[in-house]
Amino acid sequence: MRDRIEDLTAAFTRLPGIGPRQAKRFVYHLLSVPPSDRARLADLILNIGADIRQCRMCMRFAPSDSDGLCNYCADVSRDDGLLMLVEKDQDLLAVERAGTYRGRYFVLGGVLTLSGKGAIRERDLIRVVEARSTEGLREIVLALSATSEGEHTADRIREVLQPLRGSLLLSELGRGLSTGAELEYADSTTLSAALQNRKET
Repeated sequence: MRDRIEDLTAAFTRLPGIGPRQAKRFVYHLLSVPPSDRARLADLILNIGADIRQCRMCMRFAPSDSDGLCNYCADVSRDDGLLMLVEKDQDLLAVERAGTYRGRYFVLGGVLTLSGKGAIRERDLIRVVEARSTEGLREIVLALSATSEGEHTADRIREVLQPLRGSLLLSELGRGLSTGAELEYADSTTLSAALQNRKET
C-alpha cells in the first residue's frame, strides 16, 4: 500500500533548507487542517506559474506587464544610473526592505563555487548591461554574500564585464556585512550601512 505521508515528506525535503523532521511536521500540519485549506494550497502550487514570469531585464520571478517587465523595472522613478547585482530573488527583496536603494537590479541566479560548480546568467548580464548603458548606467553594485562563493562570483563578474566597463564604476558593498553573511538574512540597518559604505572594486 502506498504511504502518502512518506511520499509527501520526501517531496518537502527536496525544497531548499527543509530537512526530514521539518518536512514531516508540514505533512502532519496539513493533515490537521480542513480539506479546503489543503485544496487552496494545492491550487496555489499548481498555478504558481500561471501569471508569474521571469522579468526580461532583472531576471527575477514576478508578475510582469505586457513588455515583460516587473514592477521595479517598469518604475520610471528609479535611478537608471545604478544597477545592483544580487545572487537570488530573496536578496533583491531584502535590499528593497532596507528602503535605501532606488536603482535597478539584476538577479544572477546563483553563485560560482571554487570547485567549479554553480552557474550565473552571464549572457543575460552582458545583454542587460549593454542595454542599461544606453540609458545612463554609471555604476554597477556587486551586492553578493560575504562568502568565498560570493567573492569567487564577484571575480568572475569583473572578468565578464571588463570589456564593457569603459566609464562604468564597479563597486561592492562595504562595511556592515560580516564575513560569511548571506545577504538574504541581513537586517535592514546592516544592508543600509553596507550600501552606503560601498567601495570601488
